[in-house]
Amino acid sequence: LLKRRLSVGIKRHLTSRWFIYGLWVQHVFSEDASKPRLTLQQDDALLYNRNYSHTVLFHEQGSNILLVGGLNSVLKVDFENGENESFTLNPKLQPFCDEKSCEKVVTVIERFQNSTFVCGTNGENPMCWTLFSEKSNNSTEVIEYGDGTGISPHTCTQNSLCLTADGDLYAAAPLYSDGALLQFRRRAGNRISLWMHDQWLSEPTFISSFLAERKDDPTNEKIYVLFREKNSDTSPEADPWISRVARVCKVDEGGPKQYLQNIWTSFLKARLICGIAGESLYFNRLQDIFLVHAENWTDSRVYALFSSSWNSTAVCIYSLKELDAIFENSVFKDYDGKIPTTRPGTCVKNSKSIPTATLNIIKDYPEMQDWIHPIHKDTPFFMSKTNYTKIAVDKVQASNGLVYNVLLLAKDNGMILKVLENDTKAFIISETRLYNGSSPVQAMKLDSETSKLFVGYPGQISVLDLQRCQHYNTSCEDCVLSRDPYCAWTEHGCTAQTKGGIQNIADGNTYLCDQKQERRSKQDLQLSYVPSVRHSVPTEVPFYLSCPVDSHHATYRWKHGNKSTTCQPTQSECLLLIPSMTSDDYGSYKCISREHDYTRIVKEYYLLDPKRVADGAFNLKCAMVPLVTVAFYLC
Repeated sequence: LLKRRLSVGIKRHLTSRWFIYGLWVQHVFSEDASKPRLTLQQDDALLYNRNYSHTVLFHEQGSNILLVGGLNSVLKVDFENGENESFTLNPKLQPFCDEKSCEKVVTVIERFQNSTFVCGTNGENPMCWTLFSEKSNNSTEVIEYGDGTGISPHTCTQNSLCLTADGDLYAAAPLYSDGALLQFRRRAGNRISLWMHDQWLSEPTFISSFLAERKDDPTNEKIYVLFREKNSDTSPEADPWISRVARVCKVDEGGPKQYLQNIWTSFLKARLICGIAGESLYFNRLQDIFLVHAENWTDSRVYALFSSSWNSTAVCIYSLKELDAIFENSVFKDYDGKIPTTRPGTCVKNSKSIPTATLNIIKDYPEMQDWIHPIHKDTPFFMSKTNYTKIAVDKVQASNGLVYNVLLLAKDNGMILKVLENDTKAFIISETRLYNGSSPVQAMKLDSETSKLFVGYPGQISVLDLQRCQHYNTSCEDCVLSRDPYCAWTEHGCTAQTKGGIQNIADGNTYLCDQKQERRSKQDLQLSYVPSVRHSVPTEVPFYLSCPVDSHHATYRWKHGNKSTTCQPTQSECLLLIPSMTSDDYGSYKCISREHDYTRIVKEYYLLDPKRVADGAFNLKCAMVPLVTVAFYLC
């Protein structure tokens, strides 16, 4: 009976908690700011000969070449010349396997040891290859590298990641085909191979890793690993998964022969928090991250995309300096002893000389007591009821010299969201459909030098030009309202040449256009005039008027005489329904939009009574008879 009452009490508590959260979500996500200002469509794409269930992309900044890893081959795409070339990877197949299990799915493409390094499943027997470019005959040679165990997973559905940094290759992939022994290792390169202690992680899912360079202090350079793992808290309210960030030293060579030999001696981990602190509601499931590098590593930012158990997503932003401070200053969870002089996690040139007392804490108590909070501690930078799966962030210099960050988020249906980071607020510039239908994004690579986003779908590669300013080219006001840092209004219209152009990224108000009237083109002034569309409509019949919704952030209304009516909006139109035409319904109708400080006529109609039109035509004909007669006699 006691267990039953306890169970009922827990259910009531959880029900009440989620009911309150539901009301809160409805309030937060009902804001207009959560909508994209524009909804766009881009149809040009590169289609494969067959659909791949797994896609890997490799692209170097500023290059016109994209490598696509698929099934049994690597596709080389030259977007400048429009040429494609396929490289077949001849796998060493197992003696006994059916056709499907022998397929080689590419899971890794990296630049390593002066060549393109490729690994794949190879019929559940991971292998690696290198692609060497022969400049003399403009060809590429495929050479077998060797065993790929621990670099590539055995199947493409298994979790894995790969990182090349400073001549070394780091990877996380299961050692066995059943997915066992999934951990982060230094697998190849200039330094010796290292792996993790078996008890440091619990059923991890690795998300990403990166090297934080310190040009003035290379000994203290660290590798950061972000992942999800099983939550040790088994209470009913706890999410079964939590997000973590771990850290190891780049110069780590493992411990001495007697202790932690070939095992990380600098491994530490801490919990990554993203949520609404005041409501104790958290987004616990890390999905993707993007590191925005800075010249000084302390100014670098980690943009992390999370999901939750209630089907919502959020973006939290972390300072690498604040993140690192947790590892440097926090006490160790469940450890109550004295911290040795050589603090656990300290980078030293000779890790084999680290005292045993320090190694004991690394082995048994690697977790930090303190949690890592985002720079916006009270609430995530961005929240949505939509499920997002990928993130990239570009740094863009505006016309006033200020640098803005633009987030690119991939929806689970393949749409790409373009979001401006304006201090603590998110402004959704646009949403673009690149895929014909609904399909998840499998891979995404950003080229900041060319302002292009490469997006991989099943059987399709799309390139999103982030400088497509023609979508805001109707007027100076439209260009400024977009708040797109890539675009500015000039004498040539809304263009990507932002230097000296008109922008207002901070708030989008258009007063700058009025202040610089002399810089507006004749085309802009002509487009401000909207011609009236005339319709002849009989009485007592229903009729509706439509007006295009150019911006989802604008409000639309219909004006007829002294009456003003709100419209009935759809996704792309603003409608006005007249149930039955009467004499009072004839005349001028103007569809007027207002966004910030800018009001304009989007569409204008003039409805005519066909009877009056006919009478007017008859009277005009009669009036013309004497005029023609007089003209005849005058001649």
